[in-house]
Amino acid sequence: MRKPAERSAPDRKKKPFLRRKVCRFCTDKKLDIDYRNPRVLRYFVTERGKIVPRRISGNCAKHQRQITVAVKRARNIAILPFTTAAN
Repeated sequence: MRKPAERSAPDRKKKPFLRRKVCRFCTDKKLDIDYRNPRVLRYFVTERGKIVPRRISGNCAKHQRQITVAVKRARNIAILPFTTAAN
């Protein structure tokens, strides 16, 4: 008869250790979210032009809403593209 630990160990998949993401705007108060600053906004937009979700970027809810508004404003005045150019 096998021990229960030997039997269940290979069946389970190990969960990878995920480091807790912290909001960079909460930690660094000098950083501001501005639609006229595309250098900061580029980190939160994919190559396809989509806004990166909160769970991936690590932003808090308050700053993610501000980033969303800033990206949409920057798109409307042509600082950021809506999508990539099609070949």
